[in-house]
Amino acid sequence: MINTLDLGWGITQLDTAFQRPNMAACYIMQDAGEVAIIETGTKDTVPLIFACLQQLGLKPEQVKYIIPTHVHLDHAGGVGRLMQQLPNATLVVHEKGARHMIDPSKLQAGASAVYGEAEFNKTYGDLLPVAKERIISPLDNEQLTLGQRTLTFLDTPGHARHHFCVYDEVSQGFFSGDTFGLAYQELTNENGAFLMVTTTPVQFDPDALKNSIDKLMAMQPQRMFLTHYGVLENPQALAADLASQVDTLVAMAQQLAKDIAPSDSAYTAQLQRNFLSFFLNKLKVHGCQLTVDEQTAVINTDLLLNAQGLQVWMSQ
Repeated sequence: MINTLDLGWGITQLDTAFQRPNMAACYIMQDAGEVAIIETGTKDTVPLIFACLQQLGLKPEQVKYIIPTHVHLDHAGGVGRLMQQLPNATLVVHEKGARHMIDPSKLQAGASAVYGEAEFNKTYGDLLPVAKERIISPLDNEQLTLGQRTLTFLDTPGHARHHFCVYDEVSQGFFSGDTFGLAYQELTNENGAFLMVTTTPVQFDPDALKNSIDKLMAMQPQRMFLTHYGVLENPQALAADLASQVDTLVAMAQQLAKDIAPSDSAYTAQLQRNFLSFFLNKLKVHGCQLTVDEQTAVINTDLLLNAQGLQVWMSQ
């Protein structure tokens, strides 16, 4: 059973089945008989993508591009398997991430060290390499065509140095990966979406991230297609708060460092608790009707990653 949603504009949202429902999405875009897959999820997403293509009446041969916004494995873990099974596809990936798709051994070793080998194998499995000649890396502001539509690629570091966002002229929206934060469906209410910044290790750069948010807003997009999760309308109204969150989390990390050294394992755990208090308070203001335990269950994994990202940044 696949979880899909027709968004219009020739775009279908597919749940990648990563960790829980509504955690991560990928997007199937079609125009004039050509197809792009934006984000790939993990190995477990690959059969779901093929089921989605079949449901849409599309053949594997029609897939022109596979486009992960960056090479973190919830976005790009399925790349190698997809490329193996899609003979006409070109991988479109940031130039700083391309080498990890050609030779994923360092990516695999690093993720195995973080998650443990057993958990890595269960969630991600062996990462398959992609031939160099099947990869292109667009420069900042470079454009590619899919059918009759134009996709524009913007270099957007901050969450990671190997991150780009993709602007689609038809929907007037960005596929924003993790640059424009997270907005989980469970936290959306009559007051709108609840947007959270994500500062995942190991390449978090607060100034670069704020600059990237500004860069996206300069294009005056009507919407964002978030990997985590779904369509976010009227992003202009949320951009200032998102940038403010970057500053707040950095200030909290710096304040805690006065009491606990960032190298101390207690630092990350305490920072996660501090972040939880901050975001639970914001959710209260947002009018979230979930219980505190339910809210915590939705956001706590990302708060741990945020704390780890700030810990790495503070230790540089």
